[in-house]
Amino acid sequence: MKQIINNIPDSKGYNAFKRDKSFEKLMNFYCGKNLFQRIKPQFTKLGELVGDKIENLTLSADKSPPELIKRSRTGMNYDKIEKHPDFQALEKIAFSEFGLAAISHRNKIFGFEEKLPPIIKYGLTFLFVQSEFGLCCPISMTDSLTRTLSKFGNKDLVNLFFDKLTSLDIDQLYQGAMFMTEQEAGSDVGNTKTYAENINGNWYLTGEKWFCSNPDADLAMVLARPKGNEKGTKGLSLFLLPKLIDNKTPNDYEILRLKDKLGGRSFASGEIRLNKAFAYLVGDQNQGFKQMTDMINMSRLSNGVRSSGMMQRSLQECLYISKNRKAFNTKLINLPLMQKQILKIFLLAESSRSIVFHSAKVLEKADDGVDIYKILFRILTPLIKFRSCRDARKVTGDLMEVRGGCGYIEEWSDARMVRDAHLGSIWEGTSNIVALDVIRSLKKNDNLKVFKKYLFDVVGNFDIAKDRKYFNDNIEKVFNFALTIISNNIEHSARQISSALYYLSASIFSYNEGHLEPELSYRKKLAKLILKHKICTNDPLQKEDLENSIKSFPNLFSH
Repeated sequence: MKQIINNIPDSKGYNAFKRDKSFEKLMNFYCGKNLFQRIKPQFTKLGELVGDKIENLTLSADKSPPELIKRSRTGMNYDKIEKHPDFQALEKIAFSEFGLAAISHRNKIFGFEEKLPPIIKYGLTFLFVQSEFGLCCPISMTDSLTRTLSKFGNKDLVNLFFDKLTSLDIDQLYQGAMFMTEQEAGSDVGNTKTYAENINGNWYLTGEKWFCSNPDADLAMVLARPKGNEKGTKGLSLFLLPKLIDNKTPNDYEILRLKDKLGGRSFASGEIRLNKAFAYLVGDQNQGFKQMTDMINMSRLSNGVRSSGMMQRSLQECLYISKNRKAFNTKLINLPLMQKQILKIFLLAESSRSIVFHSAKVLEKADDGVDIYKILFRILTPLIKFRSCRDARKVTGDLMEVRGGCGYIEEWSDARMVRDAHLGSIWEGTSNIVALDVIRSLKKNDNLKVFKKYLFDVVGNFDIAKDRKYFNDNIEKVFNFALTIISNNIEHSARQISSALYYLSASIFSYNEGHLEPELSYRKKLAKLILKHKICTNDPLQKEDLENSIKSFPNLFSH
């Protein structure tokens, strides 16, 4: 262990992959050991960068937000966004060295002949975001735009842009974006005012988009209403907006200004005015919103992965600080209240990791065409977006408190992570909107029954009869409540049931990890703690039995 020469512990220089004792074991479990051991050197390499170089670049980029240059010194209009050199260095690491936006779409990444499964991309993103959150937005936008275009675009359109969207050469790469939000149509997307006109066989878009992240992207997915189409989301179509026409002529839209954001300060978000801008129609003209939801869902999962990664960074920092800082003649880790605080952070961070990693495997099977996994992915994605992103706000705030006064100082990353964590609960749907989306996903067809049966099936493989009964009883309790909420249209309980389903699922997936992998056996105890503290009713005045809970995880508190 690195020597601490004063009472202000600083973990800078640690390998973020190696110091997380569960990471490799979980990746072995979800990837298969043979695959992960082949790609492990990339995780080790990224972990080293995250703990040092990326951390330095991130702190610099966060203090130097991008700037919009509207005109050149000769009076030419060109809407150029100038990014700080350290942010550009981060782009090169993420897009080129690790191919984070290309992994899911092409082979030959890291020398692999085959295309790698989603869990590899999300595992690397989980690691990368532990230092840099902002760039993960352009990465996610590029990745999800490529997926949506490939899924719904015609062959010629896909062929026109696919190689550029998946390029590992930063100078050849086309980055992606999504322009959807409007002043009058934030959460109420059906109120979109931007309209599309078909003139001589080409489409042109007119209107304003209010919140556009990565606004100078080379390509953006845009929702617009063809003139004469019906109101509401059913009348919307999906378009692909190029920054340049024929790779040379600026398209007819302008960036009005950049947003001065609380978090995610390293990357640009702005307002766009479309002035009959040329665009390509993507897919079925009458299925625009449905097609865009595919991109939204992928972005939501990515958002959950980022929140999970930030929570893990917070947990690891709390452990490091408490094991290396002294107060009252002992290390902080020996103090009962500190143990209690870290254990609560541990429950939230690891709940998130289990459900996120499990969902990555569900996505893989859904993309293979297995219908039940398509349903499960549709449910799990808003659950993750709702709860994981909210938990990250609390966990990052707790880390700031554990570090004390230094945590409030901007030369550390704690304040930045608190700001960034709040963004996760807002973009791609605020908490209320996403909770209602959970209800919609459960209402459709027999989705509630499908989800319930899936969880029962997972629990049915557990080898301890007492534990099977414990989980099955909680499944019945939660799903009976969910059925009551859905049957009676009780919207005000949407957040309540979303949280319950999230923690129930996370606990079952966590137990399953410990059940199937002996090296993860401690996660069976973790799973029961999640249920105890997040699902089961507790008397607020009852003495907390955290002493025994702490002793259940000796590796967590050993030093």
